[in-house]
Parts: sequence; C-alpha cells; structure tokens
Amino acid sequence: AKINDAPLQAQLRKLEAQLKLNKDRVFRQSILLQKEAVSREALQEAESNLAKLEAEIDEIKAKIAQTELRAPFDGVIGLRYVSTGAYASPSSTIATLASNSRLKVEFSVSERYAGSLQIGTPILFSVVGDNVQREATIYATDSKVDPEIGTYTARAIYDNSDGELVPGRYVTVTLTTKIFDQALSVPSEAIISEMGIDKVFLYKNGLSQPVEIKKGLRTDSHVQVLHGISHGDTVITSGILQLRTGLKVQIR
Repeated sequence: AKINDAPLQAQLRKLEAQLKLNKDRVFRQSILLQKEAVSREALQEAESNLAKLEAEIDEIKAKIAQTELRAPFDGVIGLRYVSTGAYASPSSTIATLASNSRLKVEFSVSERYAGSLQIGTPILFSVVGDNVQREATIYATDSKVDPEIGTYTARAIYDNSDGELVPGRYVTVTLTTKIFDQALSVPSEAIISEMGIDKVFLYKNGLSQPVEIKKGLRTDSHVQVLHGISHGDTVITSGILQLRTGLKVQIR
C-alpha cells in the first residue's frame, strides 16, 4: 500500500538538482586552493554545504520510504479497510496480515501451575467444534502471575503448514504438569464420601468389604489413591450405594 508522495518527490528532484552544482563548487574550490587562489575556509564551507545537502536528500528518501506499507513477513492479507483516494493517518488500519504457517496458542492456567510450565513442554489442544487433539510446544511464558485474577499465561507454537487452522479461534488446552509412575487410581464413581471419610468397596472372597482411602490427584474420570488399596485389589464400581459390609456380591 502506498500514500501520495508527490510533494516529497518534488522536493527530492529539487535537492538532487542542487547536488550536482554543489559538487562542482567543491571541485572548483579544491582546484583554486591548490593554486592558492582561495582560502581553505572557502573550501570547507563548500564541503559543509554539500554534506548538508546530501543529509537533506537522505531525509527526503527516508520520508518517501515511509509512504510505502510493506508486509514485514510472508502471510495472508485479510480484508482491506481503505480505498484508493481515502485519507490515511498513522493510526489507520489498512488491512490485516496473518502468518498461518505457524500459529501461537496463548492460554492461562491457575497460579499453582506456574512452576510447571517450562520452555519446550508439549501441550495438547482442540479447537471449539472439533475434537481432534493437536500438539503444540511452549516457547514463552509470562514473567509473573496476574495478581488480579491469579493466572499465569504461556504461549505455545503449532506447526500449521497445511493451513487447516486459521488464527483467532478459541481452543481447549490439555496440559500435563506431572507424571506419576506406578500410581493407583480408581474410577471416580467408585468412591463414597461420608462424614469427611472417603472409601471404596473391594470384592473379597465373594463379599463386599469397605476400605477407607486417601485421595490424591483427580482427572475427569479417575482419582488417585494414595493409601487404602493395593495393586491387584478388585474395586466394585457399580451398585455401590446398595453395598454394605459382608454383602454377597456376584461379579458380572
């Protein structure tokens, strides 16, 4: 995009016309100085005028360059907001430019996870209306927690070389903050909470046996069990509201 630069071009032609004259003047003064026909101050004055003129030409060329709006990177031009002949100011939006080959995924997490977001950490995300899980990599994090809402912001980069996604869409981010090897977990519907005590029913020798447990981390469907059950125990996951200690149970 380019704005009208006719006045600047006229000034440039005027200065360039003076440039040759000033160069010739410097040349003549230098010859005369060799013949001691003029003073050194006269030559220095001519050289100063030439340098000043060259600086003015550079300034005009810089202003002419500012009349052109060039894309700073390869991308896709969106809608145009001005037409030929319209008045434009430095605050005018000419058009939008987006690079679709690599997309930034910006998201915020609770402040307690701030220390878990490291550069290079992979994340999974899906766009609204699409359940496809895509992987991106964290490349930058904020320097502090937002004290007003208690969140920590990070950005990840996604390779969108196929152009399937467009910028500006809302996403749901899945972030793995820690991995626990050899962790025991049970389906969340298998846990009964009574009077501040959490318990599950185990299947032992054909009977139901309640066991108090201590819960750990929670996902959408499972709860980590820190104490109370062991690897190999059979946890009853259905009909638990009808169970009691020592009730005969048949596993289907």
